Amino acid sequence: MSDSNRLRAWSRLTWLTAAATFFLIAFGGFVRISESGLGCGDDWPLCNGQLIPDMSFATFIEFGHRIVAAIVAALVVTVAVTAWKWGAGGDMVWTRLKRAALLAVLLVFIQIMLGAVTVWLELPPASVILHLGTAMLLMGLLIVAALPAGSGPAGRAVKMSDAASGVALWTAVYGFVVVLAGGLVANLDAGYACQGFPACNGSWMPLDNPLMQIHWVHRLLAYGLFGWALFLPRYVKERRRGDAGAGRAAIVATVQVVVQVLIAAGMVSMSLPDWMRAAHVAFGAAIFGSLVWLAWTAARPVEGSGLG
Repeated sequence: MSDSNRLRAWSRLTWLTAAATFFLIAFGGFVRISESGLGCGDDWPLCNGQLIPDMSFATFIEFGHRIVAAIVAALVVTVAVTAWKWGAGGDMVWTRLKRAALLAVLLVFIQIMLGAVTVWLELPPASVILHLGTAMLLMGLLIVAALPAGSGPAGRAVKMSDAASGVALWTAVYGFVVVLAGGLVANLDAGYACQGFPACNGSWMPLDNPLMQIHWVHRLLAYGLFGWALFLPRYVKERRRGDAGAGRAAIVATVQVVVQVLIAAGMVSMSLPDWMRAAHVAFGAAIFGSLVWLAWTAARPVEGSGLG
């Protein structure tokens, strides 16, 4: 197999792993929404003291989540082993990919430990949020690794090429913060603290209690992301002329943000139906993934532009 074919095959494997990680994040949201987080009790790695437990609904959901997590861990290890095997020649591209793969393995190890601690301590919000954040970082890292491996040689030499790259990077960071703030709202049961949309209980300065304030901070952060997302495709088009990849990523991210805001409005207007809450988690992860895609794409020099 030629090196270019190996890179493409490795990219496909890494994309599969990123998709599995996305599913794990969405499934984790369903575990919380269905109140199945302690479906295996406070046991880990066993489930209710058994390797294969008796299945109630909550146990089935939590045990299934653990199985998916194990599959993701196995995929990440496979990604790393394959990178080291195929990149043994010391090529610069493979060297970068091997480093990314090793970091992914480290994040998986941290994620496993956080999962264990979260169960042992019976789901404290702090560890649940760290668990979510680590999974998001893992997905983002896998996307960043898969993109250059599957691109042409010019796309593999990523460097900050203009101001748009920095803006795209900080937009991804901001999106990450918005998702974590939403996770905090959910895990503190602050979802019901603010009813109505776009205001909170009819007020634009809701300060009645801490849960209301936490919910409102998340909304303000989300409104900020929504406002910026509306201008993002035009900004990218103007600053990255000829960069079709960055333009597509910006449009996809903007559409996802708009849909996410509509889901959020429906949630608070319909007393937080479970299916909307699950969709909200999934779209939050998808938005972050698209913003990571945009950040990587915007960091490449545009061919023929003279940038870089």
